[in-house]
Amino acid sequence: MSAFAPLRALAAALALGLALPACATPAAPETSPELRFVTCPVYRNTDAGRKSGCWLADSPEDGLRYDVTRSPTKPDWNRAVLVEGRVSAGQADTCGGIVLEPVRVSVLAQACPRAMLPAQGYPGVRFQLPARNIRPIHEPRELPARPYAERTFGVWFDHGRDFIVYQLSDYFTHMASLYALDIDASRVEITGWSVTTPETVSGHVLVEDAMLARRRADAVANWLRMMGVPAERIVVKVAHDGSTSTLEGSDGLLSPSRRRVEVRVIP
Repeated sequence: MSAFAPLRALAAALALGLALPACATPAAPETSPELRFVTCPVYRNTDAGRKSGCWLADSPEDGLRYDVTRSPTKPDWNRAVLVEGRVSAGQADTCGGIVLEPVRVSVLAQACPRAMLPAQGYPGVRFQLPARNIRPIHEPRELPARPYAERTFGVWFDHGRDFIVYQLSDYFTHMASLYALDIDASRVEITGWSVTTPETVSGHVLVEDAMLARRRADAVANWLRMMGVPAERIVVKVAHDGSTSTLEGSDGLLSPSRRRVEVRVIP
């Protein structure tokens, strides 16, 4: 049986207007291991105003429904998703699922049926401007103090993508650019990683192209050049299947941290 058969049944039931049993949403466990699974996403159309809808994901591993709304990348109704995250401590259930935060969602190529749930009394999550939000470059900011220190910034990517993720990767790419400009860096080393060793998650084999590491590094390097960092001071490197990272922005999620670019700014 296909791993997505239960989701297809859900979509069919929704299309027919049938009553659906509630998916289990128990309280968060005392400890929160890193979860990783592939599934079809479900959208809950809450009625608490614009942008209050929720994205839910049912895990094939434990049969539980998780709230993945807080991921920087939102699911695509038509595609399967790779979910990576940890159960949040103390988050209220406003969507009908165990809240994952931090959480990352990567949209995969596999097709999925569309599935939408009504509000069913869940208020959803009202939009709030994230803390990782790029500010205009002309705004006053505190400049680094001398002596300047070498710093390394992490830039994070979805599985299989070289797209700079909005309000996550773009924020840290921007911060690396500003730091390099503020200290007039003598050298900026940009190293891209991709995960080229196949991994099996929920019965699906996940692997990245070796060239993806270079494309990720080039995307970040192009951003720095456009910001005004001199091209002759930028060095681009690649690596594959490297170690995990705990740089700022990884949010303690080890598996997603392998899909990254590191920007080493040298005074």
